[in-house]
Amino acid sequence: MLTSVLDFLLRNVLDFFILLLLARFYFQAAKVSFRHPLGQFVLALTNWIVLPVRRLVPPFKGYDSTSLALAWFCALTMHAMLLAISPWPFNFMSGESILALILIATLELFKMSLYLLFAAVIGQALMSWLSPYNPFMPIVSGLTSPFLRPIQKVIHPIGGVDITPFILILIIQLLLNVFVAQMEPFILQQVVVSA
Repeated sequence: MLTSVLDFLLRNVLDFFILLLLARFYFQAAKVSFRHPLGQFVLALTNWIVLPVRRLVPPFKGYDSTSLALAWFCALTMHAMLLAISPWPFNFMSGESILALILIATLELFKMSLYLLFAAVIGQALMSWLSPYNPFMPIVSGLTSPFLRPIQKVIHPIGGVDITPFILILIIQLLLNVFVAQMEPFILQQVVVSA
């Protein structure tokens, strides 16, 4: 019972923080203004760790590498803690276990990035139909347009309706439900096998 509670709390609290760090990274990469209340919220909850660590991990080619590195480190810490409280046998000292933890942390960032993009695409689609002048529209457009543009070059509006958000959602779901869903247990199994 206690293990289940700890597992639930670790996953949810750390995944939320990983999402915040990734949002900070993607907002900056997409040149989304942090003056918006959502941007201010992200900054307020991440500045306490990003600003001090930025002295050690400076921006790389104009990208907020500090936020990305911290998101990855949080994912690594989360999975190490989840393994520590799990009933599975494991050995953190083996090379295979360390490699598997590095891979699972990287896969976690990929998965959380897909969730963030999925939420942005859904938000953009809903706002474009219900409230196209919503103040959140520039944020979600900034996040989704690099992914929608290539699809829009291939698939043009049908009857005046842009179906590219639907296509992008299908691609995201395919990646989450096939690629990530199969890779996660495979990588975690390597940790247990190498114990």
